[in-house]
Amino acid sequence: MLELLTATGLATAAGLNAALPLLVLSVLARWTPLVELSEGWTWLTDGWAIAVLVVLLLVEVVADKIPGVDHLNDVLQSVLRPAAGGVAFSAGVGAQTMAVPATVEGTTTGQWLAVLAGVVLSLTVHVAKALLRVGVNTSTGGLGGPVVSGIEDILSVLLSLAAVLVPALVLVGLFVLGWLAVRTLRRRARRRVPAPPRPA
Repeated sequence: MLELLTATGLATAAGLNAALPLLVLSVLARWTPLVELSEGWTWLTDGWAIAVLVVLLLVEVVADKIPGVDHLNDVLQSVLRPAAGGVAFSAGVGAQTMAVPATVEGTTTGQWLAVLAGVVLSLTVHVAKALLRVGVNTSTGGLGGPVVSGIEDILSVLLSLAAVLVPALVLVGLFVLGWLAVRTLRRRARRRVPAPPRPA
């Protein structure tokens, strides 16, 4: 159960920011005893993999803060975030952490199912994020986008760390994300409802 929470947290975080959860996983696995990746995912700790993730993170963080460019970034991330979510979910399921001391070994079929689960989960979060961002940009003239993007980055980091260190907190993170999404949708729905006509 805990390994699934770890994987779910990482894939969900990838739906907000593709590189962040993978970078958290890679850095913790390479330079701390907190994470040990299963044999199929140790390449994530290679220097070149970490360098690529850092570059992708910088590009995404900057592009997502610029009105207009953030929309193009979301289109590009429609491929990258689900792919990152698939990798994060599968790597997370097989990782050994403080919370999950025994590495879960899976078959090749099981690994592909894990990748698919991560892709679906991350894509769902990404689509919801992109739709909500359109509403924020429209209602604020693009000024609210950078603020929301910063909040999304912070949530992605917190969710990634929680997934690895305290997987039970992933449930709290998922609840918060769901609550924020529902609240934003309700606000948008209220703004669309026309005011009742005044009596003559």
